[in-house]
Amino acid sequence: MIKIEYSSDVKQAIKNNEPIVALESTIITHGMPWPENLKTAKSVESVIREYGATPATIAIINGVIKVGLEDESLSELSKNKAVRKLSRADLAHCLVRKETGATTVAATMIIAKLAGIKIFATGGIGGVHKYAEKTFDISADLQELSQTSVSVVCAGPKAILDIPKTLEVLETLGVPVITFGQTSLPAFWSSDSPFASPLSLDDPSSIAKSHEIRKRLGLSGGQLIANPIPKADQIPFETIEPIVIEAVKLANEKNIIAKDLTPFILSKINQLSKGESLLANIALIKNNAKLASKIALCF
Repeated sequence: MIKIEYSSDVKQAIKNNEPIVALESTIITHGMPWPENLKTAKSVESVIREYGATPATIAIINGVIKVGLEDESLSELSKNKAVRKLSRADLAHCLVRKETGATTVAATMIIAKLAGIKIFATGGIGGVHKYAEKTFDISADLQELSQTSVSVVCAGPKAILDIPKTLEVLETLGVPVITFGQTSLPAFWSSDSPFASPLSLDDPSSIAKSHEIRKRLGLSGGQLIANPIPKADQIPFETIEPIVIEAVKLANEKNIIAKDLTPFILSKINQLSKGESLLANIALIKNNAKLASKIALCF
């Protein structure tokens, strides 16, 4: 028997059939330093409430699935340095051992689907890492998007990835990549990139309708909604790309692999960009929460 505990706000929203937006927890535990992680988590939840939806930050605490975190749990999670990073492969193991884990995009999608939540806001998805032809490092997020019917709002694939290869894998898996309001694909910290978006839609109601039509067609999997970071907050692609290349090079030299790779690279980019990447990261997460809330209201 799988036990899910809902926060008081989420429980009330489910009872009243009100819109809910899922949030992952690895942004809190592995994506940002303390106390910025806690401040950001709280401000993102505030954005969702401001736009008329209920936030549901997802995590596993001492072997219990939590859909929505009360303030005390959120604060404790933000300071805990021994939290596991959970994807599809780790969920059951964490529950059996009654451990605490933060959910990646893939794990958050699985739990959101169990809880009946259709929309999920995050920063950026994982994908095909640079040099994957040698390392075979491809995120489980891509496979999850192809089989779990939750729409995911992000700022595009993380700019640390091999974006063309990531798009190719998503196409092969049949995942719709829909950019909101423009035809070029955003690249996380950058509102534009040299890459064209496979699809685009201009309003939240169309994105919600597309989600529902896929369900009626019997299509498995979710939608990836690429939401450009506001231009005032972005780091242009041509500025951030050399920094990304340098950070990836350092990771290779230190033989940083698997689940340690993304946190290492993000931390190094923040250092090399003198904190600009962290500020952009915070801005894009809030922007994604805003769009996800608007979509949630359309279901």
